[in-house]
Amino acid sequence: MDLEKQPAPQAPPPEGCLTVAIRIPVRIVVLVLVVPVRLVWDALVVVGRLLRDSVLRPLWRALVVWPCVALWRYLVVPLAKAVGWLGKVLLVIPLVWLYRYVLTPVGHGIAWTVRGVGAGLAWLYARVLTPVGHAIVWLLKGLGAGLVWICTVVGHGIAWVLRGIVAGLTWVYARMFTPVGHGIVWLLKGVGAVLAWIFTPVGRAIVWCARGLAWLASAVVTGIGVGLYWIARILLVLPAVALWRWILAPVGRALAVVGREVWDALGHAWRIAGHISLAVGRFLGTLFRWVFVEPVRWVYREILTPVGHVIRDTVLRPVAEAARSVGRITRATLASARESVRQARADVRRMLFGADPDTRERELVARREPTAADTRTLGSSTTALTKD
Repeated sequence: MDLEKQPAPQAPPPEGCLTVAIRIPVRIVVLVLVVPVRLVWDALVVVGRLLRDSVLRPLWRALVVWPCVALWRYLVVPLAKAVGWLGKVLLVIPLVWLYRYVLTPVGHGIAWTVRGVGAGLAWLYARVLTPVGHAIVWLLKGLGAGLVWICTVVGHGIAWVLRGIVAGLTWVYARMFTPVGHGIVWLLKGVGAVLAWIFTPVGRAIVWCARGLAWLASAVVTGIGVGLYWIARILLVLPAVALWRWILAPVGRALAVVGREVWDALGHAWRIAGHISLAVGRFLGTLFRWVFVEPVRWVYREILTPVGHVIRDTVLRPVAEAARSVGRITRATLASARESVRQARADVRRMLFGADPDTRERELVARREPTAADTRTLGSSTTALTKD
């Protein structure tokens, strides 16, 4: 038992009278218009598949695939193999020989030379340059210490002089410039107070005037905006809302209902036309099979096959047997002729150069044939298990 409750299926919304009144006539008209289109479409699909499978695909293979395969197999691959072999002979083998017999010994010599030079430089650095560098470092350290002492003494002297100058300037500032500065500050404060007492009422009056002008401008702009708003609302918005609410929206709903019904009718008509087209196609296929295929099959099975069997048994097989007999006789004749020629050559060689005692043994070993006394028969055996 499921713990979660399955949601109840929602009932379809009720359809209006306009939908029911439009649906059946639209579906009838669309079905009448769509059935011929679907029949033509299915016929074109069948013809297209037949052309693709019987004409275009073999033509594509014959014109593109097979030439490309032949080009690859008989031109590109042998050419690549030839180029690879040529590159191996002209580049790889010479480069390997050069690396093995020239560059490797030269590299070993350079390595031994570099090692010797490095050892010499290391000895020179350790025995010559290091003591000289230590001496130069000690000398520079002494010179640096002397320069530091001199700079320290000079710096202390300059510091004492600057301290005296700063102390004099500080005394002069404290005794002379400070009272003068205080007097100037008090004078500026008095002038500021007088100016504030004079200009403050004037500034406040200017601010009040600016605020009044701003309020007046705001009231004027607000009144103009409200008037324009109501004018636009009365002349534009209300007519547009009425047009949308009482004309466009009902017309749009009606057109939506008509369009939906037409679309659904097209879908139903296309499916029904598909079933009709399938039935027509099966009828035509059955008619074609009984009118053309079955007679051809019957002719092939009942007439051509027995005739072919008779021709095969009475003509082709004897001809094949005769051809095989002729082939066997021809091979036997050629073998006999070769044996005769071989024997004649052996006889001529024996007449000219004499008989060789090892010739017979060599011939027997070369042929791997047993001698006449050791030949196997049905009544004798050469094995150790069946030998008497």
